[in-house]
Amino acid sequence: MRLCAKHRRIEASGRPYLAWARAVFSCVLITLVAHAMLIVSPAVSLAMPDDARDSRYVVIAARLAGDESRVRLVLDFERELEFRLHYLENPYRAVIDLPETVFAFPDDSLQARGLVSSVRYGNSGKGRARMVFEFTAPAKMELVETSKEAAGAVHRMVFDITTLDREEFSAEVTASNWPEPDEDAAVGQAAAPPGDTLTIVIDAGHGGIDGGAEGPAGSMEKNVTLAFAEALKAALEEEEGIRVAMTRTDDSFLSLSARVRRARDEAADLLISLHADSIAVRSLRGATVYTLSDKASDALAQSLADQENREDAIVGASLENAPEAIAAILVDLARTETRVFSTGLAQQVINSFEGQVKLIKNPLRHAGFRVLQAPDVPSVLVEMGYLSNREDEKLLNDEEWRKSTAQLLAQSVQNYREMILAGRQ
Repeated sequence: MRLCAKHRRIEASGRPYLAWARAVFSCVLITLVAHAMLIVSPAVSLAMPDDARDSRYVVIAARLAGDESRVRLVLDFERELEFRLHYLENPYRAVIDLPETVFAFPDDSLQARGLVSSVRYGNSGKGRARMVFEFTAPAKMELVETSKEAAGAVHRMVFDITTLDREEFSAEVTASNWPEPDEDAAVGQAAAPPGDTLTIVIDAGHGGIDGGAEGPAGSMEKNVTLAFAEALKAALEEEEGIRVAMTRTDDSFLSLSARVRRARDEAADLLISLHADSIAVRSLRGATVYTLSDKASDALAQSLADQENREDAIVGASLENAPEAIAAILVDLARTETRVFSTGLAQQVINSFEGQVKLIKNPLRHAGFRVLQAPDVPSVLVEMGYLSNREDEKLLNDEEWRKSTAQLLAQSVQNYREMILAGRQ
């Protein structure tokens, strides 16, 4: 295969162990785009008033009432706006897409009840916001009333949520048109660092509307991962020959595909995705390191991968429109050189944690996490602990533990770097 000028520069930069994977992936990506242009209908843009660009909308009040068969949702905005409604399965959900919106009502205004098992809301990208309603059974959300109250100062929207059969719900899911994820905020292409410098991209899991797991004491995973990511960045910046970038530096939502894209835009040598999930077995605690595989190493790994991958559907981001054969090529590529390097890093992390940080039994595991699927970026997902366990939750919020654990993780990255450099000699 002939390499373009960009790929020759990569090979000359002192990182030939990734040149092949990146070159082949680029060729596959070009083919993928060509196929997608032929088979995918044009994206539907989110309609919103012109003045949405100038100021944010505000939800000043919200109420939810009902039972297992019918729930009424009332939202009071300070002015009229347009929205878009979508449906998702596994679990049953309705999603209201909004222009940039401030949710100014008290947190306890939208407590789950009856047919609605959970409610989430927040920003979902540049200039967008989103409300996600999860149902206990197939259900449909319909706007049944709009009105202006207090001489037009409040624009009220009333939705009825009612049950329907599974086939009808599936039809609603199929009919849902999703806007393309807004990736305008993505980090631009970075110049390849000089020979012996490794670029590490730290991914703080979740963010924005996607809060992730919640601990018994109320800790949110998105906050725990961001705090640890900042500590890890500080520790890595003290190491020689390492450049650091982050997928997010604040409480913003990023789709899984956007996180992967940012790693590739940074020409990353490593992607480290940080998480602190919740599981049903409350007694289970300790750190785990995951690498990519199309088949999970065990039921726990599969469960966590399903949980993490499912969150990407909040923005409708999906690779399912890709031709099946091309999608298979991407997975195959991810199994080649990058899998070897990912496993090498994962083992270094385990080695550095042993005796210092509590690990679960068989801490090196693998599953099909989408955030690890960049075919040319070695990647690991580090479960720092489980927020479902009170002891782990306490540690995850301890600044000293966070700092010392981040230093151990940074040392494992440096050990990995030295292993790579030794392999070139």
